[in-house]
Amino acid sequence: MLEGRHIALIEDDEIMGASLLQRLELEGARVVWHKTLHRALGALRTPRIPFDAVLCDIRLPDGSGEDLFLRLCDHGHPPPFVFMTGAGATDQAVRLLRSGAADYVLKPFEITDIISRLVQVTAPLPDAGTGAWFGVSQACKALDADLVRVAARDEPVLLLGEAGTGKRAVAQRLHRLSDRCAAPFVTCDLTRDSANVLHDTLFTPQTGLFARAGEGVILLEQITAASDALQSALLARMWSGNGGPRLVVTAGPDFSPSDLRPDLYFHLSVLPVTIPPLRARPDDVSWLLARLFDGMNARRAQPLRGVSAQADTAARVYEWPGNGRELRSRLMRAMAVAEGDMLFPTDLFPEGVGDARSPNDGSFVPLAETRDAAERVQIERALAHCNGSLTAAAKLLQVGRSTLWDKMQKLGIDPQS
Repeated sequence: MLEGRHIALIEDDEIMGASLLQRLELEGARVVWHKTLHRALGALRTPRIPFDAVLCDIRLPDGSGEDLFLRLCDHGHPPPFVFMTGAGATDQAVRLLRSGAADYVLKPFEITDIISRLVQVTAPLPDAGTGAWFGVSQACKALDADLVRVAARDEPVLLLGEAGTGKRAVAQRLHRLSDRCAAPFVTCDLTRDSANVLHDTLFTPQTGLFARAGEGVILLEQITAASDALQSALLARMWSGNGGPRLVVTAGPDFSPSDLRPDLYFHLSVLPVTIPPLRARPDDVSWLLARLFDGMNARRAQPLRGVSAQADTAARVYEWPGNGRELRSRLMRAMAVAEGDMLFPTDLFPEGVGDARSPNDGSFVPLAETRDAAERVQIERALAHCNGSLTAAAKLLQVGRSTLWDKMQKLGIDPQS
């Protein structure tokens, strides 16, 4: 019932905590157990993986669950909290519900009741079982969670990111997640035409993009290129109250109020979504490299055996100023000129591997990190090929099913993600 969920358990009692931990893991959850307020506070403020819910005892050895919850509220929006409390603390639990906690249960309780409460307070998983669409890093999972939340709204969306980070793909994902997915998705690059041509392209009755989009989504790329006249027309369209498509616009990461007239800027920046650059997502570099390689390799007259571990390591530490667009370009060139049966660092970086290193990183990449990255890529490819079947994936990788499961647990790989 909790398959794929990431749960924080805050409980100081060893017997109770171990019992809850075992049961939650049997239900498919990934559980992090903390026994004090101090440790839980740090883990919940800066989680490596966002938590779907928190199961917390009200009484802790160095404070209370209420202290923990309220301190988290002072710094942001905590995950849904389910409190465990005795009958004597019911008033405190009710006070916490009024402060924004999700639910509480009275001791003694049935663990099945805890499970059902956690299921009720966690948000639906986005597109469970469809596999990675943009990357496999925690940053990409957080991005997708943001898109799920934003997709349920109707306000304009502002997509921020460097060139080549895939802003159009993110906008398409947002369209697919929303209840507008059956209506059209149309795009317009505001750097391609003059202001007069763009005005006609967007606003001509019946044939303009706003009319063609209907109740769907219209993506305006490079919003900072909009002329004053076009900005005025966009504002008039937004203020008209005539319904129509949802507006999504893109801009660079340094987008600021000075780039547009103030009234338009603040209308468009209600729901900002930032796409992290590829250099900040080394796991996605390996994933994207493997994914693009498979597609390009299938079209080669003489397929290559693969990407060498050295090439993958060089790619992971490269800065990628052009992001995914540059990765695709370098890979296309490498596969066109490769002389051996595998890709090596000099195929991807003919200017020299030294120039591919991060200028701020004078250290070597640990072998364990390189090995983990390579194993992650192969396991995720095998699971995708086998539609999530552990048995079939283990056979492909020539390892035992238990060995594969242990590696997946170590690397934090979810067969359903």
